[in-house]
Amino acid sequence: MNDDDFRHWSAVAARWGVDYRASIRERRVRAPLTPGSVEAQIAAAPPETGEAMDAIFADFENIIMPAMTHWQHPRFFAYFPANAAPASVVAEYLVTAVAAQCMLWQTSPGATELETRMVDWFRQALGLPERFLGAIQDSASSATLNAVLVMREKALDFSGNASGLAGQKQLRVYCSGEVHTSVDRAIWVSGIGQDNLVRIKAVGDRRSMDVVALEQAIRRDLDAGKVPAGVIASVGGTSVGGTDDLAAIVAMLDRLEKQTGCRPFLHVDAAWAGSAMICPELRTIWAGVEHADSIVFNPHKWLGAQFDCSIQFIARPDELVRTLAAQPEYLKTHGAEQIVNYSEWSVPLGRRFRALKIWFLLRAYGLEHLRGMIRNHIAWSRKVAERLRAMPDFEIVTEPMLSLFSFRHAPAGVTDVDLHNQDLVNRINDDGRTYLTQTRVDGKLAIRFQAGQFDMREEDADTAFEVIRELALSV
Repeated sequence: MNDDDFRHWSAVAARWGVDYRASIRERRVRAPLTPGSVEAQIAAAPPETGEAMDAIFADFENIIMPAMTHWQHPRFFAYFPANAAPASVVAEYLVTAVAAQCMLWQTSPGATELETRMVDWFRQALGLPERFLGAIQDSASSATLNAVLVMREKALDFSGNASGLAGQKQLRVYCSGEVHTSVDRAIWVSGIGQDNLVRIKAVGDRRSMDVVALEQAIRRDLDAGKVPAGVIASVGGTSVGGTDDLAAIVAMLDRLEKQTGCRPFLHVDAAWAGSAMICPELRTIWAGVEHADSIVFNPHKWLGAQFDCSIQFIARPDELVRTLAAQPEYLKTHGAEQIVNYSEWSVPLGRRFRALKIWFLLRAYGLEHLRGMIRNHIAWSRKVAERLRAMPDFEIVTEPMLSLFSFRHAPAGVTDVDLHNQDLVNRINDDGRTYLTQTRVDGKLAIRFQAGQFDMREEDADTAFEVIRELALSV
């Protein structure tokens, strides 16, 4: 591809992207599920010679796009959003063109220093104290792994990386059943082991970790000679928004430290709900977060910073660097001792230029626009919940947590309500006008509704309600 071809096809791709986003409402939210249909249309072996770009682009449109789920569709109400605001998309064009490897300050000073400033912009936007520094990670899964590795190293007096876990005291980490499965994976990868992840029962409408049970579990482990390494708290869990009482957990940890000298590391997973904390009136749901050791939230979910973009705030970055930094001679920057190398703040050495899309996003929309969007999503989601609550045979299983709630359709005469609701959510998604997912609450199947797509309007929430009502009554 020569310079003229590059210019032409770059323009084609940019125009295609704008046209796609302008016409996305006309598409089904989720493609029909036909496993193997795409693979069958793709050559079984790689080409020996290059092909014309017009043929490649045509295959993209004709083979790939009909089989895509449209995450930027304004009636995408499944999972959590993965928003890509237009300003963020433009920034990603530039990031892709520059193609910088941002592992060290010297390999991209502009990227490193912009990252420092963007993390602090978000610290201010979320109302966190100045003691928190941080880095942009690829996802909350990586941030949680970072936190678990620091828990491990602190509990072992920073000997685990050198000596391994064999022969060491048994480490324990505590969480509720509402946390994301990334916690389980972090426990596996860290070598702590699934059997040492202690699940504490969730109680109350917020499905919060029982703090009394948490303290009892920690004290039992101390008495048994085990080492309580960390607590992972949830703010806005993936299933139904489970949110722990951070202030109560912190008070318990303070008391525990005074009485026993043991202070487990506290990591807060606010991957989705953290974005809503740009609204000051919503911050009561994570009261006490200022005392955490580590916090993660994902601007790539609700705020419009294109995936991947997760921010981990750290109260004591030296502990993270001590855990993760590898410094061979070829990675050193001589004569610049005050710089930050963010590859020492994450497991991967390689790093993308993620800060640029945050800079574009926040400057193009401003915090007040983003606050208005979040407030609308919460109001529209609660409107759907109330309309369903008023319908015969519908029940709200979990009350709205921000813009997430769950419901169930349970008409008289249905013997297997779980099967009935799985069939309902399947028919909703096959219909194509909207997209929902299911979960389980206390062992029973429920349907999740979550509003958060960047370009969503109130009419999209109304459409979702009408689709749910229509298909539930059409059985």
